[in-house]
Amino acid sequence: MGSRYPKRGLIAGAVLALYGGGAAASGLCSPDHVDVRGSGGVARFSVEVADSGAERAQGLMFRKEMASMAGMLFVYDSPGPVAFWMKNTLIPLDMVFADSSGTVTRIHENAKPGNLVPIDGGKDVQFVLEVNAGMTRKLGLTEGAVLRHTAIGQGSAAWPCK
Repeated sequence: MGSRYPKRGLIAGAVLALYGGGAAASGLCSPDHVDVRGSGGVARFSVEVADSGAERAQGLMFRKEMASMAGMLFVYDSPGPVAFWMKNTLIPLDMVFADSSGTVTRIHENAKPGNLVPIDGGKDVQFVLEVNAGMTRKLGLTEGAVLRHTAIGQGSAAWPCK
């Protein structure tokens, strides 16, 4: 079964909106963007969505680069334990793990390319946002930040789309 969300051949850049302004702050959601709100403000990432088993298994493997405000959003049907590894992944990544409401429960910074050691995301993870290494620190993202995306159930979303 195919994805319910648009795909892109190459991940494109996105606009960063800090402390208001832009589509991220206005509440406009789109399937190819994830908004993240934390103590440092709001950031908008252009994303590819991986919501099938095959897409999640492929992830960002074999990519040689990624635009600075781009990433991949992994969407699971229901919350559960997840672990990621960096097999065949060529770029260092930060991994943002979130529960069913889109609330960030864990962040793993600077996952090393090619590392086969599992990165534990926790037990009640439904969404994982992978972005370039260093981006979460640069933006001041921490546990408790919230994600906004059309895949997050709007009735239970910590930060719903308008």
